[in-house]
Amino acid sequence: MKIIVHDTATAMLDLLRRPPTERPDALRDLYAPLAAPMSVVGGFDPVRAHRMGSGFPLGHDDPRLPAALHRMRDAGVWDRVQDSLAAAWERLDAAVPGVGHAETVHVVIVLGDPDDHHLTVRSSGYFGLGGFPGAIQLVMWPTDAALRGIGHAAAHELHHNVRYANVVWDPATVTVGEHVVAEGLAEAFVRELAGEQGLCPWTRELTGDRLDAAYERITADIDVAGMGNALSYVLGDATARLMGQEPVGLPDFAGYAVGLRIVEAHRAATGLTAAESVALPAGEILRGAGVRTGA
Repeated sequence: MKIIVHDTATAMLDLLRRPPTERPDALRDLYAPLAAPMSVVGGFDPVRAHRMGSGFPLGHDDPRLPAALHRMRDAGVWDRVQDSLAAAWERLDAAVPGVGHAETVHVVIVLGDPDDHHLTVRSSGYFGLGGFPGAIQLVMWPTDAALRGIGHAAAHELHHNVRYANVVWDPATVTVGEHVVAEGLAEAFVRELAGEQGLCPWTRELTGDRLDAAYERITADIDVAGMGNALSYVLGDATARLMGQEPVGLPDFAGYAVGLRIVEAHRAATGLTAAESVALPAGEILRGAGVRTGA
């Protein structure tokens, strides 16, 4: 696997020096490496996706934006992401020799919107998208948590990237079970690489009775199908409302911690690591964890 972390710092600094009318075309150039892998969704518009996905504002100058980019570059974000992805791929390749994967994975790191509550507060300043083999996007505003976690987030997304080169993802039929298993596997994987510090803040923070209640709620509906139905169980009520979906009574990103609990039970039952489990069907992992499904 060839992993290319594109120099989007230089590209974004150049974009921010341009008049606002020129910025959408410059943004399309920045996202161009992801166009082919993400073409499977049809009609992918990077400017629309950027605006909907907490990306930095295009229509006005904001001195916080170049300052944030310089902070990220001074902190070595791009090098740290490259190093983390190399270590993650080495672990996956060793765990499952011959596992399916994209020949080249393009990585685009994008500055986020400092006034976007979902990004800066709910998501601690960062999140990623890695489920399209060959493409990883990371969005961040350089909070302290984001600077600590961005490399781990990259490894998390690479686990998704390899998984969905082997496991079919159909938006019409994907289940809550697949969603939470994927997030649990990716979180367990970064913990295998980096220890507890590799876990997302929202995974670490959901504990005790709140985690027990979320586990019961999610596993009761583990077979609910369709991406439009399942995302609420993974992302929680606040994000569901933001996305125009129906809340189901869950705290922020509950599916991550619940997924991790399921994967821990799977590992205890089988002895398989998250790296070794990257291509396993969700049903097999759920059954190993003692979660009843209709499949």
